[in-house]
Order: sequence, then structure tokens, then C-alpha cells
Amino acid sequence: MPEGHSVHRITRQFERNFVGHVVRASSPQGRFAEGAADLDGRRMTDARAVGKQMFLGFEGDRWLRVHLGMYGAWDFAGDILMDATIAAANGRMGQTNQRGTFLEGPNPDAVVFDSAGENSLTSIGAPRRTRLRMSESEREGNGLETFPPEPIGQVRVRLLTDTVCADLRGPTACEVLDPAQVEAVVAKLGPDPLIDAGQAAEHRFAAAVTKKPTPIGLLLMDQNVVAGIGNVYRAELLFRARQNPHTPGRQVPEEHVRHLWRDWAKLLRIGVETGQMMTMDDLDPEAYRAALANRADRHWVYKREGLPCRVCGTNIVVEELGGRKLYWCPYCQA
Repeated sequence: MPEGHSVHRITRQFERNFVGHVVRASSPQGRFAEGAADLDGRRMTDARAVGKQMFLGFEGDRWLRVHLGMYGAWDFAGDILMDATIAAANGRMGQTNQRGTFLEGPNPDAVVFDSAGENSLTSIGAPRRTRLRMSESEREGNGLETFPPEPIGQVRVRLLTDTVCADLRGPTACEVLDPAQVEAVVAKLGPDPLIDAGQAAEHRFAAAVTKKPTPIGLLLMDQNVVAGIGNVYRAELLFRARQNPHTPGRQVPEEHVRHLWRDWAKLLRIGVETGQMMTMDDLDPEAYRAALANRADRHWVYKREGLPCRVCGTNIVVEELGGRKLYWCPYCQA
């Protein structure tokens, strides 16, 4: 599932290509026909992300709320304009193994690609296998030789300008809201460091965590407590803090909780800027390049079950917590 950094990057794609333009909206599969008709012909005025939720604003106080969930994806076609951070990931957003990051230095155009092969200039959020199949069907069907291309698969929503087309497939949530309804959705979400950068957000997060008996490993995944953290960032944040994931929130010292918030803000910014969930610090240039190219060199504990901890040598364990896999070191996080 795309984590917070990906959704912020997705909204940048819409800001660059759709905001300010009149948009034609349709629902090729028919499941969103009424909502698409409501948006059709309106100018897009805003694109926002709060945690894992994104909101596209239109004239007439209309908002399209989208939560990609586990299977949702946006696919873009046409003359796609990308800002620096989107180009830095070669256009691929929304997956654990994002790839393609430009490095600073004598050759700024050199790109490091992730070995998993999850890369597309036009795909945002889809599972890799789905995207590979879709790419094959696009090539076979010559769908990209004309604009707009013929819809491929179950397209819930198509948004179209004179130059760019965006197709949405398989979202968990897709609905048209008015401003009051948007405020109600956002009010239920925990703070997002990229939106709530002040002390008040940190206080809110600390207060929510330190009064709950729920394990901290579950609280970090609770979008009502803090917005945007998913399975990868949860595991890495807890290891970086040397925090046992099973400790009840109210038993975690407040200064440790505040450290988690500040570290989340730091990692989220890095994720948005690079397109990678880079969670290891102080890497030399060679190690940094390796980390960009391969997830195995990018994380402390995530997906490293059975391998020795990079710090103490104890084998990393994996268990289920809250229906998701939790990776942690039983020694460093004792």
C-alpha cells in the first residue's frame, strides 16, 4: 500500500498537470458514472494529500477523495510534466521498491535504478505485477499511439485535459465530497508532518500516544493517531528509536514519543524528495547509491527476517501485529 510520501508525490503530479485546467471526467467502467458527471467540465483548483488520503478540488466546491488502498493505481498518458522530485524517481510512485533517483554531483543526469524493476513514467500506485501486465497490454494494443488512449482494464475514473489523461483503477475509496465533508474526513485523521509542521501537531501526536494502552507498533499504523505511516515506515521508525513495538503507548516515555514524531517528519521529507523510503543515515556515496538501487541495502529491518541485525547481529524476526507483518530486532528493541 502506498505510504504517505507516495501520496504527497501523487498530488504533485496533479498540481503540475491538472490544477488550473478544465477537466473532462468519465467512468469507463460505469461504477463512478454519477460522480464523474458531477465533476465533468469543471476546472481543477487544488490537489492535496493528508496521510494516505488525497483530495482533488474542483470549481463549485467539489472535491474528489481517493484512497488507493492495496490495489488502487493512477496511470497517466500524454504530455506529462514532472517537477524535480517526480523526475527524481523517474515517475514511479506508490510502491515499496520505487526506483530511479537522480544524484547530485558531476553527472546530475545519472540515474540509479532499483533492481526490482518497478518503474514506469506513467504508473502511480499499482502493484508491480499488475503494472507489468498492463504495460504488456498497452504495447500489444498500441494504446499509447493515440491520445487519449483507449481505457485499459477497469478504469473507475478518467480525468482528461487537452494534453494529459489520468486513469484510476481499483481504489479503496473514490467519492465526490463538499468542503464540509472533506473537513469531516480530515478531522478524523492524525497529524501529517508535511501539513502540520508546528509544535501543535507534535503535541497532538504525543498526547494521543501517551494516553493509550495500545502497543506503540499498532498506534503508529493508526491513521487517526498519525497520518501516512505504513508497514515499512512503522518498522524502520521503531528500530531507529530502539523501541519495542509491543510497549503500550502510555508506557513509552513522552520524549521518546516526540522523537518518533520528529524522525517521521524527517523520513517523510526524504521520501517525498527522493521517491525512496530511505531509512538509513550517514551512508557514504557508494553505500547510498547501493541503497537507492536495492531495497536490501536501504532498510534496517524491513523484509530482513532471518538475517542478522545490522547493529547487533541478532536475527531479525517477523510476526503478525494488527493483521500486518512486523519486522524488528528482539535485542536492539528489547
